[in-house]
Amino acid sequence: MELEFTGPVFEWRGPAPYHFVAVPEDDALVIQDVAAALTYGWGMIPGTLRIGETTWTTSLWPKDGSFVVPLKDKIRQAEGIELGDVVTITLTLDV
Repeated sequence: MELEFTGPVFEWRGPAPYHFVAVPEDDALVIQDVAAALTYGWGMIPGTLRIGETTWTTSLWPKDGSFVVPLKDKIRQAEGIELGDVVTITLTLDV
């Protein structure tokens, strides 16, 4: 299954800052339909993501009934992504 969505990069300040993009509600509902078959625990959903020319594997994090995509520094640096930028993500889930 492949989904494409766009959203702003935001920061969560914990012990170490993380950057994320929220999955839009409509796409989150599609993911929730297949989540039980994909999760490896704690609601984490593994997938392959692409922004621009950069492709990587990570897991979507559950948040407030939806999901967020973590953006590692390495990914943000490769694509020149800054806090607040709006990015388009292609998400592939092995369903």
